[in-house]
Amino acid sequence: MRGLAEAFRGRPGPIVAATLIVLLVVYAFVLPLVTADPFSMSGMSILDAFSPPIWMDGGQATMPFGADDQGRNLITAMAYGLRTSIMVGAISVVIGLVIGGALGLVAGFVGGRTDAIIMRLADVQLAYPALLLAMVIDGIATAILGRGRSNEMAIAIVIVSIGIAFWVQYARTIRSSVMVERDQDYVAAARVTGRSNTAILIQHILPNVMAPVLVIATINLGIAIITEATLSFLGIGIPPTYPSLGSLIRNGNNFLQSGEWWISVFPCLLLVALVVAVNVLGDHLRDHFNPKIRGRT
Repeated sequence: MRGLAEAFRGRPGPIVAATLIVLLVVYAFVLPLVTADPFSMSGMSILDAFSPPIWMDGGQATMPFGADDQGRNLITAMAYGLRTSIMVGAISVVIGLVIGGALGLVAGFVGGRTDAIIMRLADVQLAYPALLLAMVIDGIATAILGRGRSNEMAIAIVIVSIGIAFWVQYARTIRSSVMVERDQDYVAAARVTGRSNTAILIQHILPNVMAPVLVIATINLGIAIITEATLSFLGIGIPPTYPSLGSLIRNGNNFLQSGEWWISVFPCLLLVALVVAVNVLGDHLRDHFNPKIRGRT
């Protein structure tokens, strides 16, 4: 915690980014607790469809950012969509970290043929962009489960797809760190005391290789959120009936030419604000915890 506090000391950029992230998380998870779900019949009003923002003619004080074609209050709909995007991004990062972390630990500690097999799998996956791989996994799940069942499990499928697409970075980073740490004196001392390889990996090596991995996870959070929004915008991720920033942007895109620009622009700006804040925070943490970069600043 002390090192994390030092990372923010005298740094206005990361402080602003972290503050914005906290505010957006509060907005996404608190507002839905006190408002009706805009994606249900009780949360929309067709009579309010296409209501403009409050500063335009016809705007309403209860809908400061306007309403979409279904009469959903955008300020509420964006909160629900942002909540989904944050949850999908965070859980998919955890899945990628767990899969990649486990494989990286084994590859770096065991070495030999096991290391070669895991790294060749990583090389094969690197040949496919994360978005394309997520699309393939989503398509396979739809083919196996059927369209109806797939829609019911849409969020879970998207989370797993993105998580599987991101494990390589964690595996390669942890593998490199483990190959350095396994030859340190504290590992040899643990072996002398009779500790098992599993105990050495989890209790001794893992805590010493997590700092760079957590930084990668922070940066990948923004990428995962963008990936989910892209899949939903393309219509192959979360269905339009589910709250998602990507589906809101996709829906608003249909009305840009007719003048209802706010339906797409405000969710897009919210998505950009979140991803930029996460990237700024992740870049700063990467620079802070990298001794080579920190030594030059």
